[in-house]
Amino acid sequence: MYIFDSVLEDTAIAEKLEKHHALLGTTDPITLDIWGRRQLAYKIGSKDTGYYVVARFSAEGKALPEFERSLKLDDSVIRYLISVHEHELGAPPMTEEQLAARRARDGDDDDDED
Repeated sequence: MYIFDSVLEDTAIAEKLEKHHALLGTTDPITLDIWGRRQLAYKIGSKDTGYYVVARFSAEGKALPEFERSLKLDDSVIRYLISVHEHELGAPPMTEEQLAARRARDGDDDDDED
């Protein structure tokens, strides 16, 4: 996630995103979710609004330090957050056997309360 200075034009932000993403060296497509200009939860310096962009990408771990360095040096990036997304959130799907065992266990619990 990136928060850019809200005074930048949309084209300037797109150019900066291309520049930063080029450092990742990935051939996979980068998915951008542009939230646009929004009020910050709290002031950061003299800024009270920012331009929010969420990017999803796959990259080698060795490319991330230079990518992060580039974000730190860019004065138009107010804040950023890089997180690892290894798999979808939530519990893994249960097999039929696990579901049957859970139903049996849940059914047994009701009898104990009497």
